[in-house]
Order: sequence, then C-alpha cells, then structure tokens
Amino acid sequence: MRADVGDRLHMHSRTVGQQDRTGEIVEVRGPEGEPPYLVRFPDGSEALMFPGADCLVEPPMPEHG
Repeated sequence: MRADVGDRLHMHSRTVGQQDRTGEIVEVRGPEGEPPYLVRFPDGSEALMFPGADCLVEPPMPEHG
C-alpha cells in the first residue's frame, strides 16, 4: 500500500450495521509512501493507522468552486 499526504483512507466496516470510515491522510511515516499513516477523521480526531486488507487509499476529492 502506498499513499501521499492529502489522500483519503477508506476503511470498510467488518461489522454488520456499522458504516465505513474515511479520513484524510495528514502524515506518511513509512518509507516511500508506506504505512503507518496519521489519519484525520471528519470529527477532528486523529489516529496512527497501519491499514489492512479492508482499507483503500483514494485520491483527494476535487474541490468545487
């Protein structure tokens, strides 16, 4: 897995009835874009993530203007 600052980390829920989570990657701590990633979620919380197979790295959403 490889990511850049500004990409989004999309985590698919493994629990029935629980929604997926998406956060913005604000820091890449591994070499050459590898994990771990510091991820900021919409509620303002941050977590250091070592994403697994249930996660996808997505490019940043385009800004509308």
